[in-house]
Amino acid sequence: MPHRSHHELPPPLAHLRGERPAAPSWFTDALAQRPERTRFVHEGADIDLLAWGPRGAPGLLLVHGNGAHAEWFSFIAPLLADRFRVAALSLSGMGHSARRPSYAVSQWADEALAAAEQAWLFEADVPPLFAGHSFGGFPMMTAAARHGQRLRGVVIMDTPLRPPEGQAEREKRRAEAGFRPAKVYPSIDAALARFRFLPPQGCEHLYIADHIARSSLAPAVDERGNPGYAWLTDPYLFRGFRFGRPHVDLGQARCPVTLVRGARSRLITEELFALAVSLAAPGSAMLELADADHHLMVDQPLAFAEMLAGLMRAPPAPPSAGG
Repeated sequence: MPHRSHHELPPPLAHLRGERPAAPSWFTDALAQRPERTRFVHEGADIDLLAWGPRGAPGLLLVHGNGAHAEWFSFIAPLLADRFRVAALSLSGMGHSARRPSYAVSQWADEALAAAEQAWLFEADVPPLFAGHSFGGFPMMTAAARHGQRLRGVVIMDTPLRPPEGQAEREKRRAEAGFRPAKVYPSIDAALARFRFLPPQGCEHLYIADHIARSSLAPAVDERGNPGYAWLTDPYLFRGFRFGRPHVDLGQARCPVTLVRGARSRLITEELFALAVSLAAPGSAMLELADADHHLMVDQPLAFAEMLAGLMRAPPAPPSAGG
């Protein structure tokens, strides 16, 4: 049959008409392991924090990408919680964390460190590992430079690091874009029918897409006062956004860095991955997750969890240049 581009793919849940797809037992068992859910205040904003596993075990902090939130890891973290203390936060402006007047990569890096402290990740005999997916990799680059001396390492997963001049132009276009309030859908079913991954891609595991979509909605009221549901992300997130210099921070990491790419990723091409490797501190490690597109935890959830477990088991390497 003819190949369709990802942009032509229909919304993955539309045909279900609000019905929940069947899910395997490993997934339902993972979600049954309810996390410790807390909130803490960082620089004036309430931050939502989830944690699994015993305090005192080696710590792992998971950081989501743009438009995502902590629940993107709620079926991954329980797979690791028998060996590690795993935490996931929703960065300010996303998920159930509070919104700010403006946002910055550096502020998110500091939120990540504060979340690790709040989740007791520094109580183990070894420092915690930080892992960020997609846009969440940029705060990891900055955290490695700002706070790396306190970390076991950072893992940067399918993060779209572009040439500095190209990234600057992209951020300029984002800042100048027209912004409008979040769309309010009349029902959860209507919102689910419109859910898409960004960038668009196919989805073999619809039960994961359904879980992510449902956990991304909150009650809202439209401009006419009608009740409904809207996506949780601040629609003004990139108005006045401060990107900083993660390109530079990556090369000044004060802890080991691992760069990860989905082997099928159309967002992180081999050329972009090579650029990230060239900008990273000497000695940084590289991994590819087989049969995965950009959304690694959706495409290959069990292999994704095992990859993180392997990185947690690996002995810490000495800090790179800049340490």
